[in-house]
Amino acid sequence: MSTDAQQDSEEFHAWQRWHEGRIVAVAAPHGPLALTGTHWLADHPEGHIPAVPGQWLEDGDEVVLTAGPQDTLTVDGKPFTGEVRLDADRGAIDTSRVAQGERRLVVLRREGLWAVRDFDPLSPARHAFRTIDATPYDPGWSLDGTFRPYATEKNIRVGNADGRERGLGLSGEIAFTVDGTEHTLQVAVEPDGSLWAVFADTTSGTSSYRFRFLRPEAPGEDGRVRVDFNRALLPPCAFADHFICPLPPPGNTLTVAVPAGERNRIDG
Repeated sequence: MSTDAQQDSEEFHAWQRWHEGRIVAVAAPHGPLALTGTHWLADHPEGHIPAVPGQWLEDGDEVVLTAGPQDTLTVDGKPFTGEVRLDADRGAIDTSRVAQGERRLVVLRREGLWAVRDFDPLSPARHAFRTIDATPYDPGWSLDGTFRPYATEKNIRVGNADGRERGLGLSGEIAFTVDGTEHTLQVAVEPDGSLWAVFADTTSGTSSYRFRFLRPEAPGEDGRVRVDFNRALLPPCAFADHFICPLPPPGNTLTVAVPAGERNRIDG
């Protein structure tokens, strides 16, 4: 439990800014709460997705979008009719090439399969959202850790939140100690050198969401890394059912409780 002195610390205020920023980002017009559907084109071979304007057909390494005036679509910010070939959107949601008013239609590709994601600022989930329930900052859950890279990256198959199985690349593990016992989490290394873990613990599914993400900063040259569970965060699928978040890989379910970080979404 945080004391008054801890809540005056620089670390507490940094965490508080992070927490408040997370709430703002989640509630943004095109944040995760706005996702109303992930539509796999393989499920719509004729290219017509219910409630999504236009015709969307996969063609090898591209998606072909055909639209008429009645679809009221824009591409690259300009009114669009006709046919355009699209690649996967890789930038921020609000910079996606295809839109209809404030809606953003985002082209996605996973393991060779194409999908269209529909982000709508008027989604019921976004307007029901109140805040993120998070444990107050506790310095006892900001732990010293060590990153141990694998000799070669592993790619394993894990279940995803949508019930399908997909590959997950793992580059090493972080080791840390809780109450005198060492624990490890397998992690991916992001392009900027930071780490990413999908984990569960004994609070998962009870006092916290069924699994969470952890994103430690890049380790030092000696492998030292800060494992700060105060910044454990809810995965996107905690905010919308249409995300395809990976579940924790084998070995990433901790045998201890982690009463720190984000716990659940709260609607009001």
